[in-house]
Amino acid sequence: MKNFADQVDWKKCNGMVPAVVCHSVNGKVLMVAWCNRQALDKTLATRQVTFFSRSRNELWTKGATSGNTLKLTSIHSDCDNDTLLIEALPAGPVCHTGKDSCFDSLVPMTGFGFLGELEALIEKRKARANVTESYTARLFAKGVAKIAQKVGEEGVEVAIAGVQDDATALTNESADLLYHLLVLLAEREIPLDKVVAALRERHQVHKETG
Repeated sequence: MKNFADQVDWKKCNGMVPAVVCHSVNGKVLMVAWCNRQALDKTLATRQVTFFSRSRNELWTKGATSGNTLKLTSIHSDCDNDTLLIEALPAGPVCHTGKDSCFDSLVPMTGFGFLGELEALIEKRKARANVTESYTARLFAKGVAKIAQKVGEEGVEVAIAGVQDDATALTNESADLLYHLLVLLAEREIPLDKVVAALRERHQVHKETG
């Protein structure tokens, strides 16, 4: 039986394939590089994303010198088996410019990807923000009991808005609930990717059992 690397079409680009790396939680595209068979094998074996440098003609594991690694979450090939999609969790900035992504711009993220940005912002507020200037910092200063209480309150308000069939209120209260839940997760040092992983596991179980 062929393993994953055996299924990749290495012939089209002389033993290499392009690899698109995205954030496994928010789906944000982080970078694009090249992999050969050895780089893919090392990535799968170590769970640390490794590429092939065409300019240096050698393998390079992302973050080997900087510490800004990419921890492999999952990997897929496209329909022609000549391009890789790598889902990973970054440890620090991905781009050499110090930005989180090589595709960072002034255009804000939309959709679910913004949750990842919000999570990162909450972590920054937890670490450095002044309580006189930041509501998030004031929440952290009050402790986990108050933070958990806010999650409960917002959950009740979401339920009430849903029963009242008020789309605007339901939207706004849901936003409040998501924000306060992210604060609670940050307080308990549980990253959003763990929650996503739990959802994926449940989905897989239900998919297999019907």
